[in-house]
Parts: sequence; structure tokens; C-alpha cells
Amino acid sequence: MLRLRWGILSTARIARQKVITAIQTSASGTVTAIASRSRERARVVAKNVGIAATTCTYSELLDLEQVDAVYIPLPNHLHVPWAIEALKAGKHVLVEKPLGLSAKDASRLAECAAAHLDLLVTEGFMYRHHPQWIRIGELVAEGMIGDVRTVHVIFSYCNTDPRNIRNSVAMGGGALMDIGCYGVSVARFLFQAEPVRVIATMQCDMHFKTDVLTTGILEFCKGHAIFTCATQAQRNERVEVVGTSGRITVPTPFNVLPDAPAFIEIVGQRGREVQRIEPANQFALQVDAFARAAASRVNTQEPLQEALRGMRCLDALAKSARTGAWVSH
Repeated sequence: MLRLRWGILSTARIARQKVITAIQTSASGTVTAIASRSRERARVVAKNVGIAATTCTYSELLDLEQVDAVYIPLPNHLHVPWAIEALKAGKHVLVEKPLGLSAKDASRLAECAAAHLDLLVTEGFMYRHHPQWIRIGELVAEGMIGDVRTVHVIFSYCNTDPRNIRNSVAMGGGALMDIGCYGVSVARFLFQAEPVRVIATMQCDMHFKTDVLTTGILEFCKGHAIFTCATQAQRNERVEVVGTSGRITVPTPFNVLPDAPAFIEIVGQRGREVQRIEPANQFALQVDAFARAAASRVNTQEPLQEALRGMRCLDALAKSARTGAWVSH
């Protein structure tokens, strides 16, 4: 496995609380630098998490020879610009979801990546690397619940802070972009296909102008997926997969603590059972998977193309919410 030296573009909370520690404890990586708009803040964070080098600007970090890959947890509107700069500097890139503000925005990154085929760019859907989702994929493939017919996803939290980037239209905030993307990702993963058409409805905050409650329906050739995401509701997350002969319920699909087990409830031909999945750090597993992909240098463009397909689906849902009509995808 390729051992990567990581630079972190931003001192964002997800970096401080989850990703930096995951990289440091992974089998394949170490953090060698962190950048912030405030050099002092970078120094404080670096000291707290044991990072040797700090930089004042993002550009300075990209110039460092001791950085092989960068993790970008910046606000959504900065994902594509800084991912492009990282590629130009010769770095592999792991960018937080969503990939960009739109498929058009993300396509600029794809064009740049096409000129750097030796470099890997992936979107950070960490949940896909957790053993519970690997197991769910196996159960579906084995026909444990028959053919998947419908997928229901709910993901919500309450955030009314006007200073928070998730409540900023200019920064690409809103429920659909922040957490609705998980519902889209899960549905596409479980059906192993792209939706034929989508429809969505939104409620927006009168002050923020961001969507705070969005529900979407994705129509696949073999079934439907329904998701609801909200940024001004009780914290909740849950996924239910219903097939022709059973169902799978996932009580904690996305935010499983690294030291806590996960549980999958299966109702199928053998009756009801609950499978316990041993604790795992999904962020560390994501980092290791990234390192393996970077080392193989095979199909470096496919993860980015996968992310683009997801962005196109988000675009279609947003368009449907504006027009009140089904949108072909």
C-alpha cells in the first residue's frame, strides 16, 4: 500500500474532529501539513493533533514537497477551485462531498483531471467504506431480500446559525447539497444504476434562502428510492431497503462512531435477525482505500466520473423542485 503524506486545506471541524485523526491512525497515511487563513489557528490545531508543519495559505501548502495528497473540507463553493489547484501542483485529491456546486462546476475539475491521469481525485463519501455497508452490499447481491424494490432514507439535523456555511446560498449550503447527497448516493449504490427520472419538493428558509426541508423520489428501472433531508429538524438518520422477499433496516447508516458497533436488522426468508458489525473507523478505511487506488494508478478517472453522475442527479432534483415536474436523468 502506498503511504501518503497528507496536507489539509482548512481547519474545518470535520478535519479536526474526524479526518486528521483517521489519517494519523490509518495504515497508509500521515498528516504533514495543515493550512488555514489564520497561521495562528493552523499552529494551534497542528499542535493539538501532532502535525509537524503548518502553512498560512493554501497555496503554500500545495507547494510543499512533503505533501503527496490533499484533503479539502472547505465550503462547497471552494471544492472545485482548490481541487484544480491541487492537481496542478501534482497532488492527489480527496474532496469532501458534494464534489462541487453543480455538475457544470464539477466538470471543470474533470477536465483538469483528464490532463493528470496519474493523479487520483475522489469524493469523500466515507460511509461507503464502513463494513456495515460492505455487508449490506453483499446481502443485496446474495438475494437475501430478493430484488430491491424501494429504498427509504431520512437524514436530518437542526442548525439555525446564520454564520454557518450550511446556511449560505453563496457557499453552496442547504439540505440537499449537505445531506441529501447521501440519500442519492445510497439509492444509486443499492440499485447499482442511475435513476431514469426524479422529482423533488423543497421548503426554504425565508432568511437564509437555503432549502431546509427537501424530499425527493428517484425512479429506477426496477424500483423507487425516497429520501428526506432537513437542516431544521430533530437529528435523525435511518435507511430501510425493501425487496421482494425481505427488508434491511440500518439504524445508523452514516455517522457510526469509530468505537461503536453497527447493527443491521434483516427480515427475510430465514426470519428476523440482527447482525452486529464490529467497530470501525470509516474515515480511516476511506483513507486506506484512497491510498490503494492511488498506488494502483488504474482507472484514476472512474471515482471522479462516479461523483459527476451523482452531481447530475442532484442538479436534476434541484431543477425538479424549482419547476414542480419530473426531470429525466
